[in-house]
Amino acid sequence: MKTKLLSSVALALGLWLTGTPAASAASAPATQPAPAPSPGAQVAQTISTVTGVAISPLLGMSAVGVWQWVQAPAEKRASLPWFAQPWFWLPALVLVGVCIAKDTVGTAAPTVLKKPLDVAEAVEHKISGLVAAGAFVPLVAMIFAAAEPDHAALGAAGLAVIDLHPLYNALMVPVALLAFGMVFLASNAINVLILLSPFTTVDAGLKLFRGAVLATVTATAFNQNPWIGAAWSLALILLASLIAGWSFRLSVLGMVSIWDVLTFRQRRFTPDATANWMFLSRKTGKVPTRTFGKLSHDTEGRLVFRYRPWLVLKARRLTLPPGSYAVGHGLIWSELVRVEGEEATSAMILPPRCRTHEAELARVYSLNGVRPIGLRALFRWLFGGGQAKPA
Repeated sequence: MKTKLLSSVALALGLWLTGTPAASAASAPATQPAPAPSPGAQVAQTISTVTGVAISPLLGMSAVGVWQWVQAPAEKRASLPWFAQPWFWLPALVLVGVCIAKDTVGTAAPTVLKKPLDVAEAVEHKISGLVAAGAFVPLVAMIFAAAEPDHAALGAAGLAVIDLHPLYNALMVPVALLAFGMVFLASNAINVLILLSPFTTVDAGLKLFRGAVLATVTATAFNQNPWIGAAWSLALILLASLIAGWSFRLSVLGMVSIWDVLTFRQRRFTPDATANWMFLSRKTGKVPTRTFGKLSHDTEGRLVFRYRPWLVLKARRLTLPPGSYAVGHGLIWSELVRVEGEEATSAMILPPRCRTHEAELARVYSLNGVRPIGLRALFRWLFGGGQAKPA
């Protein structure tokens, strides 16, 4: 499935690069001056724009909006699209500035004070990404919306006119959305890694890396040859498509965790008597890590993990290896662990809603009780007289 998906992306991007309607190019009079910019240059610029906005949607949309507003004559600014109006890009840039200031000053702040701000930024990133996908990318992908051919002149020359612009635009919008989605998933995965990281220095490094990638996209896009920027953006799109599954699963983990924390889900959550949502904590068989699904018992009493690839494809099931299982109560994350002697191997990650419900989950799945793991186990081992070794 991954090979077919990548082939489809490559074919679609190839059409995007070479897809200037041949009929229009072939029938243009030789003495007529070439439009500025050319359709090919518009395509190259669009590839760079979509890639840059996918990395940082709010910053990207506001930057493009400011650029269009500055370049437009004063009398035409009122007709510019919504993202090029000051009522959008001015507050957006202020919010971006606040995020940059938070990242600059936040490296010296305690993690407990910085993480809530990182959560707010992650929520903003997701919301602005949805806005960009629904209302920005389709507009910039339709590069021929304002470039209609001169039908009268072509007809007078005795040439048949076939206007492929609407069809071209209709085909390119889904391609642009697919490319945007791949890069956005990779960018969003960085946000999740920042949320999961307990170290502010790691957070700063991840944000510096994302900012550096965005800077390279911007720098190459403003090169005299726009195809240099397009080639670099296509390389980033290809890389993002190769890790799309990993990015998607990590993004789902982040989305579920943020929702549980912001809505205080653990206060309203009651473990289901038959099946509960969890994340696979390590690759098991052919099922990749952080796959989201429900854990239940089959008719023979075995633990079975049921999931849907990409959350929407055909349902599948994975039977966990036999053994003694327990609920691991961690300081930050709780888990379902497979106990072998004094060792406990993580099998499932419990979402934040399961906090304080570990004993109930152990009863639901008939597990071998609750045991401390991670830092909680280490603290008990250090301060409890060595009665429990850290798992």
